[in-house]
Amino acid sequence: MDRLSQTFAALADPTRRALLARLATGAATVGELAEPFDMSLPAVSRHLKVLSDAGLIERHVEAQWRRCELRAEGLRAAADWIEEYRRFWEQQFERLEAYLERTAPEPGKPPTKGKGHGRKRRS
Repeated sequence: MDRLSQTFAALADPTRRALLARLATGAATVGELAEPFDMSLPAVSRHLKVLSDAGLIERHVEAQWRRCELRAEGLRAAADWIEEYRRFWEQQFERLEAYLERTAPEPGKPPTKGKGHGRKRRS
């Protein structure tokens, strides 16, 4: 699986997004990360492994503690991909706005009916 797909797969899970949100406030041990979740420590560790494999977090061993921290650069490829499409949609909306401004009726003047617009009345 390519890195971008791996990143989005990791972000698809709400538990993993919550773990990332917690790590955005600072490094934490696996135990600290597991506290708010109603799941086993091994289950949390599996989520952390997915995040680590995707390059979104780093895990360190310090004595008996396993600390995790966010890797901001891990989100760069996803952010760049999203930004590309944000620009695309922004351009599309600008084009739509320009079209609507060109085709808007003048103030105080009733709109004209063109061919093929509106419904035909049945007799």
